[in-house]
Amino acid sequence: MQGKKILIINGPNLNLLGQREPSIYGSETFSAFFSQLQTDFPTVSLTYYHSNIEGELINKIQEAGFGAVDGIILNAAAYTHTSVGIADAVKAIACPVIEVHISNTYAREAFRHHSYIAPYAKGVIVGFGLHSYTLALHSYLLNLPDEK
Repeated sequence: MQGKKILIINGPNLNLLGQREPSIYGSETFSAFFSQLQTDFPTVSLTYYHSNIEGELINKIQEAGFGAVDGIILNAAAYTHTSVGIADAVKAIACPVIEVHISNTYAREAFRHHSYIAPYAKGVIVGFGLHSYTLALHSYLLNLPDEK
């Protein structure tokens, strides 16, 4: 994974990690967790983007998806279950995307059981807290084949 560029994209309300529903999302901020990821994966060029706005997420996926990065880790949050636009952006780009979720979406409300993104993702990781991102990074480290 030497020299790989990985972009983490987080969607709505994930800027509130550490404050929002700690029983579901934990008490650590994403900023603190991201700093730890950078320490744990020193040979990977990690960047991070967050937006609560669907169109901005689509723009970032398109901007990154044709050679700017080697892979995207995407937590589209609630947009996972509602956004055909984000799904179409993931489908359209060249680089692999791993969909992640902090909580086990299948243990939550029924509407969270469906992902518009999953059919176009390299893989989906749910329910391991912030370590879902770590597992996604490890999958890039293992050079698992792209299904896209």
